[in-house]
Amino acid sequence: MAMFVHLTAAANAPRIRRAGIRADSRGQAAARGLYCFPVLPSYTLTHQWLRELARFGPKGSLVAVHVRLDDRQEVLTGHYRDRARSEQQRVSAAEAVRRIGALPDPRGWEVFLPRAVGAREVHRIRAVPQVAGWRYRPDAHGTRPCTCYGCRIRGEYGGRRLRERHPHPLDGPSPPVPVLLARIEAAGDPGDPVELRAALHWFGMRRRGPVDALARLAAHPDPTVREELVWAVGPWSTPGVAGLLDGLAEDPHPDVREAVEAVRDR
Repeated sequence: MAMFVHLTAAANAPRIRRAGIRADSRGQAAARGLYCFPVLPSYTLTHQWLRELARFGPKGSLVAVHVRLDDRQEVLTGHYRDRARSEQQRVSAAEAVRRIGALPDPRGWEVFLPRAVGAREVHRIRAVPQVAGWRYRPDAHGTRPCTCYGCRIRGEYGGRRLRERHPHPLDGPSPPVPVLLARIEAAGDPGDPVELRAALHWFGMRRRGPVDALARLAAHPDPTVREELVWAVGPWSTPGVAGLLDGLAEDPHPDVREAVEAVRDR
């Protein structure tokens, strides 16, 4: 029998003792199951995912759930980067333990079990120190965090202060709204497309904005400006966004209509 550890919120412990672990996670190719990691001789490596999971998981402490699986149980294993490329390999549980245990550096590796775990397969549940493991990525300590729009996490503790100390040349922090509106006004009528797209790019970094002041750009003769307008205001929670997108959904240019569909699907 192969032994794995699954990290979850301490609040889930009573339910897990009673009914096992639900298949709530999504793996490679949208498979449903749960993530776990082999129990290795190194305590730190065994619980390496704890601090990273704590960044996105539920509030409160995490606990380690030790699970015994049949050696022949089929699992997916690989580095977490392989998941997006659908390159994680389907192997037996025993083979997953062997492969990860033989790696010189198993940090970032994971095992995905494509099913739920029954209560009888749960070996034990125990508390673990909440400071084990790495954050962001292995070897991130000592490296300046990236503040680009794709890497940063909205609402993360200290996130705004970090962006102000190390501003990204393309992704902020965003200039104030009056400054952006002044740039749009200075671009003229109908306006220079390059200047308008640059201002709309910064508006897209915000959660809310002046919909009424930007609505006139929906009639701009350049379709790239209208498309950038969709990407900028689409995620906003400001009243009036839905009506603006309704009009742009009937735009004569296909790129603008596709952008509206994309932000609505999102």
